[in-house]
Amino acid sequence: MQKDQNSEEQIQTEDVANAGETVSSEKIAALEAALEEAKASVLYVKAEGENIRRRAMDDIDKARKFALEKFSNELLAVKDSLDAALNVGNADVESYKNGVELTVKQLSAVFEKFNIAEISPLGEKFDPNKHQAISMLENSGEPNTVISVLQKGYTLNERVLRPALVTVAK
Repeated sequence: MQKDQNSEEQIQTEDVANAGETVSSEKIAALEAALEEAKASVLYVKAEGENIRRRAMDDIDKARKFALEKFSNELLAVKDSLDAALNVGNADVESYKNGVELTVKQLSAVFEKFNIAEISPLGEKFDPNKHQAISMLENSGEPNTVISVLQKGYTLNERVLRPALVTVAK
């Protein structure tokens, strides 16, 4: 009877061990499937990130390439006015002067539209961030004051494109 009981216990222990093996192999299969799914998900996310990066680079390249398109289109009208002035057959100095004045107004309107402003510092204190001193002259005025402007400067959205060339009082 003891033998029967021992062999019965042994059979039950083997059944439990086999069941554990079955459960663990099922668990392993499930974990392997989850791992494969996670790998596929990582590859998908990586590919999607690469696509987003590539699209962003293309957008940046297009923005660089066509950034001046609106400005260029506005300047074409100014160029047309200059060409028309050159094609006039019988014109006197006064008509040329009027045409040039109109063209300057047209160009100034384009500059204003795109936030390009003149730096005309006559009588102002010398500012090395906006002005470039060409020479210094004796003057009865206040020292370090701009007494003449040789060439106007320009800013684009408050950033200096070209400093004004000036003469400064000693």
